[in-house]
Amino acid sequence: MPATEAAITLERLNESHLEGIAAIYHDPAVTRQTLQLPFPSSENWRKRLVPENERMVQLVALHQGTVIGYITLEQFSRTRRSHAATFGLSVALAWQGKGVGSKLLAAALDVADNWMNLRRIELTVFADNEAAIGLYRKFGFEAEGVFRDYAVRDGVWVDTLSMARLRPMPKVD
Repeated sequence: MPATEAAITLERLNESHLEGIAAIYHDPAVTRQTLQLPFPSSENWRKRLVPENERMVQLVALHQGTVIGYITLEQFSRTRRSHAATFGLSVALAWQGKGVGSKLLAAALDVADNWMNLRRIELTVFADNEAAIGLYRKFGFEAEGVFRDYAVRDGVWVDTLSMARLRPMPKVD
C-alpha cells in the first residue's frame, strides 16, 4: 500500500467534518460530477447529519485531519425495498485517483454486506464520468440502463447510467 494511502483514515461523519465536506463541494470540478448545487453551506450539510439512523452510514476519509472524501450509504426504508440501498461518493479533486474512493467504497460495501445484509446497491453516475464508472466496475457494479437527459450540468442536459451491484447469495449445502 502506498504511504499516502496508509495515511488516509476513515471516520463516521460528525459535526466536526461539516466544513471539510462543504469545502469539497465548493470545487466546481467536484460538484459538476454530482447532483449537488454549487457553493453549499455547512448548514446544508448539518441538515444531512442524521442522528443515529441505522439505515444510513456516513463516512469521511481524512488525511492529517482534513476531510478529503465522503460517502453516504442509505438503505431504502420501504419494506419491499429494504434489501437495497443507494450511495453518494465524492472525493476532493486533489485526491482523485489516489485510492480514496476505493477505500470509502470498500468500507461502505463491507457494512452493506456484513452488517446490513443488503443484497442490492444501486447508483446513478453521469455517463461520461469514466473514472467513477471504472471505480464502480472494480467493485462489481454493472450498468443496467441509461437515463437520457437525466440532469442539467453546465447548462446542458446529460445522461446518467443506472448501475447496481448484486451481492451473491450464499450457497446452501
